[in-house]
Amino acid sequence: MQPFRTHTGTALPLDRSDVDTDQIVPAEYLKRIERTGFGPFLFAEWRKDPAFVLNDPRYEGATVLLAGANFGSGSSREHAVWALEDHGFRVVIAPSFADIFRTNCTKVGLLPVELPAGTVRTLMDAVVADPATSFTVDLRASTVAVAGVEASFEIDDFTRWRLLEGLDDIGLTLRHADAVAAYEATRAPWLPTTA
Repeated sequence: MQPFRTHTGTALPLDRSDVDTDQIVPAEYLKRIERTGFGPFLFAEWRKDPAFVLNDPRYEGATVLLAGANFGSGSSREHAVWALEDHGFRVVIAPSFADIFRTNCTKVGLLPVELPAGTVRTLMDAVVADPATSFTVDLRASTVAVAGVEASFEIDDFTRWRLLEGLDDIGLTLRHADAVAAYEATRAPWLPTTA
């Protein structure tokens, strides 16, 4: 997983609340066994509408997604996070997230930032007025800076540390590889091994 420290980029304003994981990536695209390649299926049904914001060339290359409340509700599919990440998003900013979605984000290095609804509205309005508006998200300071607005967000210390270090669940386990190997060396040879 790529470490997340500070990210600067433009944003895409998805002005919708209660966006569920089936809208983020429809179930028909979940047949892949890889974690990559889901980006083209991001918001697949909505992208059929030429006026959908993801089709707007002014927002091409955006790496910050602004969304409404309760983003990522519905099923617990990791594929929704993988599709956002594969499309190029590094940060999702919303007034609230579904709990499982938020956790899935942090396990792959996609930073979910929860800000008050009024602040998110101000950020969306700024991006609609000027799609080139630059966002700087600083995980160490837990701040989002945009066009003269600086907002603080909360994130627990353990999750912040994991993201700063670029450690997913496997990375956390591999930090103890020597201890695992030492333990495995003492096990009876007829028992299953990790090798």
